[in-house]
Amino acid sequence: MGREMKDYHVSIFYSEVDEGYITDIPDLKHCSAYGSTSEKALREVLQAKIAWIEAARANGKPIPVPRCRPLIYQVA
Repeated sequence: MGREMKDYHVSIFYSEVDEGYITDIPDLKHCSAYGSTSEKALREVLQAKIAWIEAARANGKPIPVPRCRPLIYQVA
């Protein structure tokens, strides 16, 4: 398991429209998931991350290095 498997920022938010939680990994284009709870959504997006990276590798596509760092974590 390489560095790319553990360092990506994950966003989780509640969607009233979907009546559940949406998660995404901003550094991995279109890598997102849904769950009825935040825990389920997180588990789903972590599985989606593995599938995303495996598909990129299988197709010879570049795997982005983790870059997303929300402002709350940035120090001036």
